[in-house]
Formats: sequence, C-alpha cells, structure tokens
Amino acid sequence: MNVLLAVRMYVSKMIQDSGPGMKVLLMDKETIGIVSVAYAQSEILQKEVYLFEQIDKSGNGPIMKHLKCVVFLRPSQENVQFLASELKSPRYGVYYIYFSGIISKASIKVLAESDEQEVVREIQEFYADFFAVGPHLFSLNLEKPIHGMEWNPNCLQRSVQGVLSVLLSLKKNPIIRYQNFSSLARRLAENIRDTILKESSLFHFHRGESIPLLLILDRRCDPITPLLNQWTYQAMVHELLSIKNNRVSLVGVPGAPKDMSEVLLSAEQDEFYANNMYLNFGDIGQTIKSLMDEFQMKAKSHQKVESIADMKAFVENYPQFKKMSGAVTKHVTLVGELSRLVTQHNLLEVSEAEQELACQEEHTQSLTKIRRLLVTDQIRDLDAARLVFLYAIRYHKHQSKDIVGLVDLLRRRGTPVRLIDCVEGILRYASSGETAGSSILTTNDVTKITEKIFKGLKGVENVFTQHSPVLKEIIDNMVKGRLSEEAFPTVGGESLPARIQDVVIFIVGGVTHEESFAVHQFCRANTGIRIALGGTLIHNSQSFISDMEAAVKYLPAGNAKYPHNSAPSGSGRHSKLT
Repeated sequence: MNVLLAVRMYVSKMIQDSGPGMKVLLMDKETIGIVSVAYAQSEILQKEVYLFEQIDKSGNGPIMKHLKCVVFLRPSQENVQFLASELKSPRYGVYYIYFSGIISKASIKVLAESDEQEVVREIQEFYADFFAVGPHLFSLNLEKPIHGMEWNPNCLQRSVQGVLSVLLSLKKNPIIRYQNFSSLARRLAENIRDTILKESSLFHFHRGESIPLLLILDRRCDPITPLLNQWTYQAMVHELLSIKNNRVSLVGVPGAPKDMSEVLLSAEQDEFYANNMYLNFGDIGQTIKSLMDEFQMKAKSHQKVESIADMKAFVENYPQFKKMSGAVTKHVTLVGELSRLVTQHNLLEVSEAEQELACQEEHTQSLTKIRRLLVTDQIRDLDAARLVFLYAIRYHKHQSKDIVGLVDLLRRRGTPVRLIDCVEGILRYASSGETAGSSILTTNDVTKITEKIFKGLKGVENVFTQHSPVLKEIIDNMVKGRLSEEAFPTVGGESLPARIQDVVIFIVGGVTHEESFAVHQFCRANTGIRIALGGTLIHNSQSFISDMEAAVKYLPAGNAKYPHNSAPSGSGRHSKLT
C-alpha cells in the first residue's frame, strides 16, 4: 500500500524497458510534477536520462536520432495530438510511450496512423496518474474543484482517473463506500464504480478474505482541521511557507542563502526530514541543534588533511559531506523562518485560542479571548479572520453568539473585504450538507490545554497538538466495524467485508497534513491495517479558504446572514458514526 513506491517502480521500469543507451524523457506539465515528486533529478540522471522535455514546448527542438525517447503523458486528447505531431516528424531514434491512465482505442489509432516511420517500439499504460507525496499520502493537485456545491466536470473526470490510477497501481479492486450526506462523494463513487465495471479486465485482482475498501469522504464533514495552525514540522512548513510538489520557495525569506531560492523537502532524499517531519516544533529545535553539532564535528575532521590517506578519505567522503552541509543549511533556514513567523505574528497565542474553540465548550472565555486578539496589531488579518471562522462554525447556534460583533471588529481593523465575506461563506459551506451538531469538531472534550515547555533552543515555547481530526474517529469506527451503513453506504449494495486490512481514503475538497499524520500514527499502532490517504489537494488554511469560496460562490443565499439556532430534527452527519 505504498503509493510512492508504486510510482517510483513505474518510472524505473519505463526507463529500464527502453534498454541501455542515452535517453530523453518527454513529459507533459502534470507528469513532470508526478515524476519530480517521486524522483530527484540526480537519481534519474543516473539512469542514462540526459534530457527532459515538455511535449507542448518541444516542437522546434533539434533532431537527435542517437537518443531514445521515453514518453510519459496523461491520456488527454491534447497530449495525443501533440504526440501525433511529434511522431509525424520524429526527432529521436525510437519511442517508448507510456500513458499514466487508461487510453482509448481511438487515441491509439491516431498515434498508429501518425507513426509513418515506425519509430514507436511500444505503448503501455503505467498507472501513475497522481502525486505521491509520501508512502501513504497522495494528491491530485486540483484547485477549486467544486463550484456552487457541484463538481467542475473536468475536476470530476480527473478525480475519477486519479483514484482509479491509485487502485490499479496498488492492484486493488475495492468495495466503495461514501459519505451519504454528500452528493459530491456519491457522484464520484458511482463514476469510479461504473468505470471499474466497464474496465473489468483491468480489475481482475483476487480479493481474498479481507476485501479492500475505497472510502470517499467530503471535506465539509470537518471544516475545522484545515483552518488550524499546525505544530508538526511538515504541516507547519506547509501552513506558513507552503509546500508544492515537495518544494518550498524561500524567495523573500530573510537570511536565506542566495543559491537556495527553492528547497526540496522529500523523505526519500533527505534523511533528516524523513526522521523529523512528524516531530512537533519544540522537539525539532533540539534535533536541529544535534544535526549542527554532528556537522561541525565532521567539518573539523575535514580540516585535518595532512597525508595522502587523509586526502583520499576527504575525496571519498566529500559528496556525503556536501550533502550534509546542504541539509544543515536548508533546515536551519526553514526552522529559523518558522520561528521568526511564530514570534512576529503571535501564533502561539492565536493557536491557543484556536485549540480552545476546537476542543472546549467555553463560549464566554473564547469570545473574550478572540475580541482581545482582534484588536491586536501583531496578528495577521488571515489569523484574525480564521478565529472568527472557527467561532462562527462552533457557536453559530449558541444563544449568546456574537458573530456580527466579531465581523464588525474585523472591519475596524481593516481586514480585506474578501476575508470578511468568507465568514458567511464558511457557515454556508459547513452547513451545506446535513446540519451537524458540535460533535463535528472533535472527539475529545479537552478541559484544559497544557503548555509543553521545551528547553535547549531559545524561542520555542510551547506546542498545541490537542485537536484530533474527525478522520481519526471515522477510521477507528471503520476498523471496528462500527461505521454506520446508513451514513456510509456502499455503491452497488455490496456486502461489507468481515475484516478490514487495505483502505484507500479519498477526501473530496482536499486533505491536510494533520490528517496524514493521524493516519501515520494509526497505522503504526495497528500494524495489520494499511491505509493510503489522498484528496483533490493538500490544503493549508489559505488554499482551503480559496476552495471554500469557490464552493459556495453560486449557492442561493439563505434568509439570514448569520442564522439563529434552528437545529433540525435528526442527528448530524458526524454523529451517525456508531
């Protein structure tokens, strides 16, 4: 169930099957990203690939018949036309063509007719049509897939193709369950099921005793998680600096080296990151200190080059030394910038207020704290708005709620109109399925958030990790067989397996690194369960707000801007878990 390994094996086999000799890798805009997330360029260079080209920009390139061309493209009509043009006037000696998903017979016919010089050696489907961010985490990099609570048709098709690709790469023919409140999840589930039946020859995998499960969820079941500040290393970097295809831009970061405008954060390529991506911010300071101490010891040993043997040892160890030097600079720069932002924007106090909203039932206390923070110049408009969003979701049915008063405070501090309008938007988004009770927010009622004091690195004071995403409880109930068949029906009425072992979870509307961490922890504690988690996008708070805006943009307005308590009969979508 390792999605990253699946993509790496596909890429390796593509290059290997073309045989020895110099090669060019011809890709499209998306497959370039898919490959770059799984492989470092230096790794691919070691496989005799000396040239990388993008198919929509390669038309007038030089003719190099001595090169073999390995083609890896998404099976879109546009790509087929580009490739047909390339084959009519081939610039390379031979072509090995791989599509990342199911290719139609009509498209193959177009390519066959274009191959007048018979340069194509093979055409295959290699199912790597998703961005494998980690062993258990994948994304489709789809921004704003939902408009007016309806699928953008192109995004629906891309999601069907992406999830099918994950299933084929893992060799799974699953039972499909979806969240019943969501027409979006149901439509995706039905489209995937229809394609599996249509392409039944591809899904011939033996199911065995424990039948695999595909569980399709809707982001609206938990709008809280993507709005919270994060305190584990990977999630924090994504929230404050943004990770795109495992890369982080350091442009404009004070003190960042000039040759480090962008850095790679990949557990495959970076041992320190692999060991520390899930550590909380306080602990990361201590491990950075240890990394620097180790580096300084090695640097001192390299200064003593006094004999031929010393010189030989230095040359042999230099690549490793240089790599370690780069890792130290990268992580010291990142952690330094995170620390600066935490202090500058008062994120510890903001996060404390967020955690109280998500985990406690202290309305008066939370309201007082938010009012005080909203008149503080130190906090960003984004953080001020997020506090109001969280308050609105949590307490919009409370008798003493003051959403209007908080919105007025946002206006007085000069918060952008777009963020102010989002207060109404987030309420409509959160309530656009069945209206949920407060149980949507958390499974734990934390009575007091404790501060964890870390010593050893100044500037790191405390870390809040009290919040637990709704996904954690859904997974727990699913494994124990307690997931309601009414709230999570199967497509096609298939009977549920007695034992759960392999699960692919896909969240329409995006997934978060906090949820990825929850899956990582769950699988470590339950070694018999294997879970791959994915979504339309991997969110931080800003990308989630943009997605939410698009999702509610064309919805009909309700009668009241901030409705009074009018709880319908029946239980909410999350309370039907048991």
